[in-house]
Amino acid sequence: MNYCRVKYDRVWPSQLGIAVKSTVLLLITFLTFKLSQILNRNSTMSSSSSPNDAVQRILSSKLYFDVPISKVPLIYSSKYDISFLGIEKLHPFDSAKWGRICGFLIKDGVLDKNGIVEPLEASKNDLLVVHSESYLNSLKYSANVAMIIEVPPVALFPNCIVQQKVLHPFRNQVGGTIVAAKLAKERGWAINVGGGFHHCCGGRGGGFCVYADITLCIHFAFVRLNVSRVMIIDLDAHQGNGHETDFANDSRVYILDMFNPGIYPLDYEARRYIDQKVEVVSGTRTHEYLQKLDEALEVAAHAFDPELIIYNAGTDILDGDPLGRLKISPDGISSRDEKVFRFARERNIPIVMLTSGGYMKSSARVIADSITNLSTKRLIDTHVTGT
Repeated sequence: MNYCRVKYDRVWPSQLGIAVKSTVLLLITFLTFKLSQILNRNSTMSSSSSPNDAVQRILSSKLYFDVPISKVPLIYSSKYDISFLGIEKLHPFDSAKWGRICGFLIKDGVLDKNGIVEPLEASKNDLLVVHSESYLNSLKYSANVAMIIEVPPVALFPNCIVQQKVLHPFRNQVGGTIVAAKLAKERGWAINVGGGFHHCCGGRGGGFCVYADITLCIHFAFVRLNVSRVMIIDLDAHQGNGHETDFANDSRVYILDMFNPGIYPLDYEARRYIDQKVEVVSGTRTHEYLQKLDEALEVAAHAFDPELIIYNAGTDILDGDPLGRLKISPDGISSRDEKVFRFARERNIPIVMLTSGGYMKSSARVIADSITNLSTKRLIDTHVTGT
């Protein structure tokens, strides 16, 4: 997903039916969005930050802040969750997933609600580190946002409401991803209960991904954390074409992307920039998946020596997910996450985990159980240690 992705293979929920109005609205929204892309294309490069401007924006940002030891490096805010008059239910993604994950962890005694780190919202100045002015301006039109998040009725609302109900939550999650890298460097690990918008790049959004939080996180780490080598391990079911586009031919970033090649986004241009491509076809089951992951991590260990790992841990690989089309069990998710965290721990590499995509109500419970497993195995410590 990360919470993200335009899925052209989607069948809209039955309650929408096949009414002509919905079809016409979708067509108008699509044409408006494509026209906006065409008009903005020529100005994208000229309106993006120069390297010096980007560095100054990063240095002046408030997104990095000191977190007391009484907090654990698990990041969440109630501002993450999207509630928009029920319209959010027209997308298969559970837009309350993030809060439900934390709710399960607190109820199970794994996490103290007072120990959660609440991030700051990414400002326009922060976003301009990666995004072009023209792209950010395009989000002032509700039709453009509707296309990106794949909910056509959003096009009918005044943009001030769309900003508050949709974009504000996303910008808070971006802030969470960015500060997660700082916490990981300090504590060895961090989990942003949101984020993972891996279909968005600097010049365009798509697939429920409005802002390029992974790219932003890495650029902040380059400047503020003195990091020069980052590995992205993207295990969402969908290809991470956003960060792949942003880091095309950038030797500082190594991308391991394990995805279903037969589903959205089918971005063959971006696939050229994957350092280590692992394809898992529709119907792949848990044993085969985990075996491929073991092999991939072994290859990655010899290919690149990162100073930071960004782990995009989408749960749309779950058996029954309507978009991922894989058949991985809930226990398989826990094993997958454990393998990646062990990979990082054994090499003493700080790791940031993002929850990304997952289109079943059961995803929140599965993610909470996986985090519990990481804590039980002492790969993370979710208990407050002092004040």
